[in-house]
Amino acid sequence: MVLDRDARRVQSVSLLKVGHGSDLSILLAIDAAPAHYKTPMIRANCRARFTAADFDFIVRTLARSQTDQVSLVDLLSDLETRDSVLDHPRLVDAILNHCGHLRISSQFYFYVLARHVLQQGGIGDRKLCDYIASLLETFSRASRLQISDDTHHLAEQYISDMLIALTGATPEQAFLLRAHIGNYSLFISGIFHPAVAEQRSLRGGPDIEFYEQVGRTNYQLVASHSVARRCQLDDVFEGLADRFRDVRLALNQLSDRLLNLDDDARPSLSL
Repeated sequence: MVLDRDARRVQSVSLLKVGHGSDLSILLAIDAAPAHYKTPMIRANCRARFTAADFDFIVRTLARSQTDQVSLVDLLSDLETRDSVLDHPRLVDAILNHCGHLRISSQFYFYVLARHVLQQGGIGDRKLCDYIASLLETFSRASRLQISDDTHHLAEQYISDMLIALTGATPEQAFLLRAHIGNYSLFISGIFHPAVAEQRSLRGGPDIEFYEQVGRTNYQLVASHSVARRCQLDDVFEGLADRFRDVRLALNQLSDRLLNLDDDARPSLSL
């Protein structure tokens, strides 16, 4: 992944894999070497991938208050009840104040926290929140939420290489590349924003506005693509293009107040 200190440059698009609606990904050749980095297409599907342990966590957490109790049957059978319950502040508190091992999935962890900060930022769209949670889950697995001295330079170079790769891409490849550029720009400017500011000050690198412009532009371009409509993501990309800065600021709050990026103090998850 580009966030590793010894990451290499992405030179070209080597292969596009298009599945039947659910398995879109692109392989990027790295320095013409045999190794590849697989870039999956991110979906707004965290809520659809909650585990039995996640629902058990909800039931047990809310059972502590007689007025907030919810049944497992309601959670599994009524989507409106599930969505309403997921907004309960007790879930956020339980995640943040738990010491030790949390028996919840990463998709549940990121959805609850992302939903919390996005709502605080005035963004109530659950589908967009679901997409952001999937984005955080995907990129956190790749980067391990660690930052090195080279992160900002590599991020800038990575985006530049991706933009160059667009010149020889098919329309389908261009869609996946632009979606990835938008996602990557949002992740870097949202989660690693202190590094962006520091590198801007020390080395004259791109500022936050660079990532906002790149991310917003590429989300706008993919929103009208047929693949976005087929995957029912056109409205998500439109929302991200329109409110890129608001989403970025919400992720800044997530990074600053709720995520611990520097040590092992953050609760471990059952992945």
